Amino acid sequence: MPISPARTVAFDVLLRVEQHDAYASELLHSHRLDGLALDDRGLATELVMGVLRWRSRLDEAILSAAGRPLEKLDSEVLTALRLGTYQLRYLRIPAHAAINESVNLVKRARKRSAVPFANAVLRKVAGAQTELPSQPEQRGATSLAQDSAHPEWVVERWISVYGWEHTRLICQHDQQVPHVALRLDDPSIEVELKREGIELKPGALLSSARIVTGGDIFKTQAVKEGRVFIQDEASQLVAALVGNGSRLLDCCAAPGGKTAAMAARNPTAEIIAAELHAHRAELLRQRVPWKNVQVIQADALNLPVEGRFDRVLADVPCSGTGTLARNPEIKWKLKPSDLVDLHARQVAILQAALRHLSPGGRAVYSTCSLEREENESVIEEVLRDAPGYHLRNSRDELKQLQSSGELVWTDVDSLINGKFLRTIPGVHPCDGFFAAVLEHSG
Repeated sequence: MPISPARTVAFDVLLRVEQHDAYASELLHSHRLDGLALDDRGLATELVMGVLRWRSRLDEAILSAAGRPLEKLDSEVLTALRLGTYQLRYLRIPAHAAINESVNLVKRARKRSAVPFANAVLRKVAGAQTELPSQPEQRGATSLAQDSAHPEWVVERWISVYGWEHTRLICQHDQQVPHVALRLDDPSIEVELKREGIELKPGALLSSARIVTGGDIFKTQAVKEGRVFIQDEASQLVAALVGNGSRLLDCCAAPGGKTAAMAARNPTAEIIAAELHAHRAELLRQRVPWKNVQVIQADALNLPVEGRFDRVLADVPCSGTGTLARNPEIKWKLKPSDLVDLHARQVAILQAALRHLSPGGRAVYSTCSLEREENESVIEEVLRDAPGYHLRNSRDELKQLQSSGELVWTDVDSLINGKFLRTIPGVHPCDGFFAAVLEHSG
């Protein structure tokens, strides 16, 4: 019996994430799913994201049934076991279907010697009566990390910074399917989307945002033609903080959502968008094809640009721990040492970005990370060696956005940590973002 297309695609995507450090969200919107029916696309997405969200819990069940270290298993075999276990424990798919198709995936991967083993393990998983808890039973890092399928070292860090209750909400948010948010620069597009069967509701943070509640937004003409951007509301808010100017610089611009938002806000400004990697720079040109936006392939540390800018955005590469609901594989890849390396590069990028700022101009530094090393610590280190710059209070900037009608979230103070913008997944209905507004004193 052939393996279902959804499970085949899910297996291939998970294997690529495991072996090549690819991002599942990108693969799930690639040509790999083009031939799938809508239901199969949904199942493939559910399987991939579910396995990645609950991987540690799945591995616990597999280890209990296998009786051998999982590190000794071929990645193809372990991936098939995770897929089968997820279906048995979380989707309640009939055992024979989950087991048979997972075993067939082992055969398809040419690991026939492992077929009896995979079959036996999944049958044991199916026969086990133990339920996987969905809520932590104790107010501790170990229990919360285990029950919510997060690395314990990450949970410990969050508890020390955000407290136990907020950390519980973050972990809970990470394990749920996030909603799809849009940025609509042209209100008429909303009518067009509704004609194509897309159901929308107003955004929670911004007046220009909409939340998709029904329909396949990825198949609409507006998305295919780049007339509407799929962009989390916290990301949209960071772009709004950049404000207005005549000459703007986006130092780390791909994939382009913030660049496009800046361009929509400043249609007559000169905007330079820099991206390090050639293929991402080309994708950026396709996504933001406007005449006032010049895309250059260059390292943010050494940008070949002349003159100064009155607005600069440094949305730097980061750990992405504020986006685990969308990118759950980050949980299993990230190491504490990565934060040290990221901090050093983030400091260097912000220092370079400030050198392009005109006197009186403003720079916005942002990440989608929840980690202090990538956020407050970067600002503190940079400002120690930059006497000509000072930190503006983000609360004042948000109040201005609120007065203009752009920010519709009423509790501005909840978005603020000190002088910084700070959104917290589960506390706010969006990804976790950090932003700081720096001004060149002249």
